Amino acid sequence: MRIVRATGGLFDASTLGKIEVVGRDAREFLNRMYVNDFSRLAPGRSRYALMLREDGYVYDDGIVACLAPERFHVTTTTGGAARVLAYMEDYLQTEWNDLQVYLTSITEQYAVIAVQGAKAELLVPEMKNLSHMGVTIGTFDGIPCRLFRASFTGEVGCEINVPWGEGPALWGKLCDRGAALGFTVYGTETMHVLRAERGFIIVGQETDGTVTPHDLGLESMIGAAKRDFVGKRSLARPDLRAANRKQLVGLLTEDPGLVLEEGAQLVADPREPIPMTALGHVTSSYDSANCGRSIAMALIAGGRARIGEKLHATTADGFAPAKVTQLPFLHG
Repeated sequence: MRIVRATGGLFDASTLGKIEVVGRDAREFLNRMYVNDFSRLAPGRSRYALMLREDGYVYDDGIVACLAPERFHVTTTTGGAARVLAYMEDYLQTEWNDLQVYLTSITEQYAVIAVQGAKAELLVPEMKNLSHMGVTIGTFDGIPCRLFRASFTGEVGCEINVPWGEGPALWGKLCDRGAALGFTVYGTETMHVLRAERGFIIVGQETDGTVTPHDLGLESMIGAAKRDFVGKRSLARPDLRAANRKQLVGLLTEDPGLVLEEGAQLVADPREPIPMTALGHVTSSYDSANCGRSIAMALIAGGRARIGEKLHATTADGFAPAKVTQLPFLHG
């Protein structure tokens, strides 16, 4: 984990869902499917995007990249690849069949190698031509490539998309070149810790089907001027705007060596008679080498108003005190 931040790391992100959205009305379609406003997203630019269900709860997230005025490369969570495509197709075929849009799953057409860390530009010099969230179509090492300057670690980084069959050979070359620079290869568990240090969410971990963009502190992503999008009307319901809703915050245990269990319940007073009042639960919990201690993320009732407050988390031995903190744990 320290090496990835201080020097660099390589991660196989090929399992990310990928959908190509093409057609005269592709931009309008994406505007309706996501909370973001893509009206001015120019070719060569991308944006972190959030998708809701009709009830206003978070369904998926990913990156929407504009390759050309009528062509977009959309990524989804790994586990959401098939269901997001089906979700899009359902709306396109039953609600908006007047739109000229074509959806194609390209998850298995592209291998993706994520290069992250302070020295990422030394390994991928092409990144220097891209600003953050920039996208370009060209070649990398003589291979057709879609290069995204994006990061799920909070460090300088990019995602190299190449034809699937070219992935293993390119992976080997980058590992060899990276090793000479002091890079390391890292896996899913390390990726989870790195993103949590920066306060980045994973749909299905920080969300449970009852979480809104406001609960996650992501309300700024919502296109305020947009006339409509899936879930917009539901977000106006009083219950979804209530101040005591569970909100995503950080947790730091009094014992820095204690790693809370994910799913651990949180209470204000461990001496309260049963049935106790549960205020929320731990969504992610790790031992962070970069922070030098354990860290946790949690959904807590009125969480943002509780910053600095001491709560108690359930453990196998009883309860452990932990302080509610703001996210992220590491600032870039």
